[in-house]
Amino acid sequence: MAQSMPKPGLRPFLPADAPILAEIFRASIHELTADDYSESQQEAWAEAADDEEAWAKRLAGCLTLVATVSGSPVGFIALKGKDLVDLLYVHPAVAGQGVASTLYGAIEQLAKARGATQLTVDASDTARDFFLKQGFVPQQRNTVSLGDEWLGNTTMKKALVAPPDASRQ
Repeated sequence: MAQSMPKPGLRPFLPADAPILAEIFRASIHELTADDYSESQQEAWAEAADDEEAWAKRLAGCLTLVATVSGSPVGFIALKGKDLVDLLYVHPAVAGQGVASTLYGAIEQLAKARGATQLTVDASDTARDFFLKQGFVPQQRNTVSLGDEWLGNTTMKKALVAPPDASRQ
């Protein structure tokens, strides 16, 4: 099977990335979540990136990786602390082409290197199947208030296997 896109490169978040990552965030919500959320829910969700300063601070406050193709950002993931997957978004043009899997694989390795024994995510209904495929197990259903809207998501956890050289205590 021919691959339509080369494997994305990964790099750390830079402050100058905040505006383009906000656009990826909004496009992903508006174009990929319509089967699971209403337009008003999508709008309330996408507004999280409207305050540019707060958005940049949120990304900088996490371990944020940016996926690039030909040097242009196409997705990102943020690890909050050592074990919370806070954000994972890809541009709709590359959805389903391995960008999210590449980002997730890298952040899982970094979480293990930070000593995490498990990862947690509050997965949107749209992202739930992706995280199931990565080995996450649903723990509880949540309802989140965003402005005048309520959105559902699922807290999911994945136990991480210790690296083979962990016996060097």
